[in-house]
Amino acid sequence: MSIELLATQGRDRVYGGLASVDSSKLRQMRDNSLRNCFARFEEMNYRMEHVARIYGKEFVNDAAARSVNATWYTLENTEGNIIWIALGGDNEADYARLRPLALRKVRMLICVGTDTDKLHEAFKDVVSDIVDVDNLRAAVTRACYSPLENAKVIFSPATKQGLDDETAGRLFRHEVNEL
Repeated sequence: MSIELLATQGRDRVYGGLASVDSSKLRQMRDNSLRNCFARFEEMNYRMEHVARIYGKEFVNDAAARSVNATWYTLENTEGNIIWIALGGDNEADYARLRPLALRKVRMLICVGTDTDKLHEAFKDVVSDIVDVDNLRAAVTRACYSPLENAKVIFSPATKQGLDDETAGRLFRHEVNEL
């Protein structure tokens, strides 16, 4: 495979491909206990999952991104204008690492919940449009009808607060499909 073809596939596909090659090699190990550990790896649900394209916006379910580091990876590996849906309530989170990415990529930040002051404080001078909503339904609706064109709407909580990733992921997918 040429380097040009590899580069056009996108970083996430390359990393995923490399990981699958590595995991297949690890499953061939002679040590049964190690081989059994690696055989149980499954695809992670609600991690950068494409849900739908509506009114020119791509909705991405990243409910499994329950930390600042996981959200950093998502924002780093997403091209274009981003509408980021984040959950409030985590007063311990250090969002400083996300600020450079938000400055370059995030055009709108939708904060879900009641305790969103820390999100506002962290991004007030890097994201021009920050809004608060009460629930995920309002967040999805607000993102859908935003005037931004060709944006990627990413639900990436960046916190362990609130719903678990499976419940939040199913709820986000449901709300998008209800549009």
